[in-house]
Amino acid sequence: MLKIQLAGASKRFQYEWIFKNLSLELSEGDSLAITGSNGSGKSTLLKCMTGAIPLSDGKIHYQENGHSIPESDWFRKLSIATPYLELPEEFTLTELLEFHFKFKKIKPGLDLDQLVEILYLEPHKNKFVSQFSSGMKQRLKLGLALFSESSLVFLDEPTSNLDKKGISWYREMVSTYIQNQILVICSNEQREYDFCKQKIKLEDYK
Repeated sequence: MLKIQLAGASKRFQYEWIFKNLSLELSEGDSLAITGSNGSGKSTLLKCMTGAIPLSDGKIHYQENGHSIPESDWFRKLSIATPYLELPEEFTLTELLEFHFKFKKIKPGLDLDQLVEILYLEPHKNKFVSQFSSGMKQRLKLGLALFSESSLVFLDEPTSNLDKKGISWYREMVSTYIQNQILVICSNEQREYDFCKQKIKLEDYK
């Protein structure tokens, strides 16, 4: 079983504290919403939790079956979808999926053809990702995160660029495919996180 622990986690840029003294623990099956206004630092906290940027103070621990996981290996345990992660647009959809799942295992019971169908992108499987609409790209980002076999799933503003149908699809995918994983969602839109078991407001940690 995987656990992630934050102990007094704090981050500042120059003289401004983005968050201070944040402590929490998440285990498989837990879900956390990180809420707050635009610019409050939600994405910064997510980047710290994934190991993309360092804390200024405090600690983040990943543990699996009681054994500590070095920060250099955190990426092996997680999948992520954020507005600032770019897709390789020179690939077709089929090429991108084949490339991605060389590095991550696809969830049991799924194959690439099923994945294209679930993403409702069948007519576009041989189209370059550069030709996709913003909504199609967002569904693809979410699909790569949700359908990869990982212990942690990090989502930042998951319904950005999605229409009403896409938002319903997102909620259905999370309900169906997030099982016994840790789910962390950064959002100020209740529709994106109202099903989370735990919620924190980042303004409470200034």
